[in-house]
Amino acid sequence: MVDSQARRIGDLVRSGERSFSFEFFPPRDAAGEEQLWQAIRELEPYRPTFVSVTYGAGGSTRDTTVRVTGRISRETSMTAMAHLTCVGHTQAELDGVLDAYAEAGIANVMVLRGDPKEGPRAEWTPTEGGFTYAEELVTRARQRGGFSIGVAAFPEGHPSAESLDHDADVLVAKARAGAEFAVTQMFFRAEDYFGLVERVRARGCDLPILPGIMPILNLANIRRQGELIGTDVPASVVDRILAHDGDAVAMRAAGIDLAAELCEELLEGGAPGLHFYTLNRSKATREIFARLNIAA
Repeated sequence: MVDSQARRIGDLVRSGERSFSFEFFPPRDAAGEEQLWQAIRELEPYRPTFVSVTYGAGGSTRDTTVRVTGRISRETSMTAMAHLTCVGHTQAELDGVLDAYAEAGIANVMVLRGDPKEGPRAEWTPTEGGFTYAEELVTRARQRGGFSIGVAAFPEGHPSAESLDHDADVLVAKARAGAEFAVTQMFFRAEDYFGLVERVRARGCDLPILPGIMPILNLANIRRQGELIGTDVPASVVDRILAHDGDAVAMRAAGIDLAAELCEELLEGGAPGLHFYTLNRSKATREIFARLNIAA
């Protein structure tokens, strides 16, 4: 059972104050560990609402995710959330991970179906004895007691969704199963985010949806990732960055400018906050905060 006194992200996001949060991934080696903790130290002064730690495909980073998230909870002032996916786990194994989180003092969990090892566009095959849908894992996490549960949202629809409306139905079902907030995957048009919010609200669901922000620091990498997860990189964005082709510094600066402009538009339009995909580095996020006049 989770500590009943632990800070719950669902409550924090609904408090009315803007939420700013950061996402990290489990390091693969000692150098990665050092880089991660440098980023954590540099971002902690911004007093984020929460930080999250991802979960590798098929549970490949389970122990590291538990360890890193637990250490953040113990050694920093930040509220930490661990990810958990259905991929590669039986229901009993998922119960074990949830118990490990509770024992580590982790009260907040991001529940995901997860993608097949072949990628998000590959055919989904449930693990024997496991769950088929994130909604089922949300229900199980809620039944285990005490967790504040977040889920994923997709402004342009999950690659496997039949339509944007079907995708919204899935998100609402996760909310009704016990999810308290959602975080979107990366996107580059504010209207895609606001369209998702409108579809969810039209279904009578007030789930807070935090927009996920990924600054474009390498155009080729972002376009490749976008193709995998179904995120479009608009021609207007590509053109602004390629206008500086051959000047790596200027191209990076254009990516930061675009991210900051998107953040401004989202906040002005009523988004409850911003969730930054840091890639275990702090510089780009700090530069965007400077543009938004958010000080540490």
